[in-house]
Amino acid sequence: MLRFLLRALFKPTYRPNAKPNRKPVGKTLAYKAGRSITGSSAQPKTPQSFAPERGEVFDAGSAQSVTLPRVLEGPAYVTDGDTITIQKTQVRLYGIDAPELNHPYGKKAKWAMVRLCKGHRIRAEITDEDDYGRTVAKCFLPDGRDLSEELVKQGLAIDWPKFSGGKYSNLEVAGIRKKLWLADARQKGRMYVWEKFDARKNGESKEK
Repeated sequence: MLRFLLRALFKPTYRPNAKPNRKPVGKTLAYKAGRSITGSSAQPKTPQSFAPERGEVFDAGSAQSVTLPRVLEGPAYVTDGDTITIQKTQVRLYGIDAPELNHPYGKKAKWAMVRLCKGHRIRAEITDEDDYGRTVAKCFLPDGRDLSEELVKQGLAIDWPKFSGGKYSNLEVAGIRKKLWLADARQKGRMYVWEKFDARKNGESKEK
């Protein structure tokens, strides 16, 4: 009886042949490592790419410089027949020469430009800067009409071949270069004609 009680008290609480509830640490690590390796070796899904196809790769050797025109757009403040201001930038109209305000037909050219621009948003495609640091631009009305072309057709400006390449010369009205003789003199480099005109103008002002 005593032997039976002693055997019951000191009976082991585990079964040596039983499988453990958790995997041994070594096997667990091996499993995780195997899973990680498998995951990294699998081919990932290809993300949507915006890279060019192999045949469309940029070729610096054959590339050519492309300059996009800077564009100003908005209401125009008219200074004279061939000068306007858009977005606080003074713009000289491309390819033409209109009389100065103090020259014959100068004010008429200005008001013709005012009528053309009034109530419209003018689009100025900047091409260059002139010798006075002013911006030169091809200027267009909303319907696509070229402001330079319109003023030449009205007989209030002449083509300036040095800058336009003769683009507007066929639009000049008959006898316009005699009418706008000061503008014509400027194009031909005869600035002494301007000096004589200014001297005469100033003399007449003093007499008055």
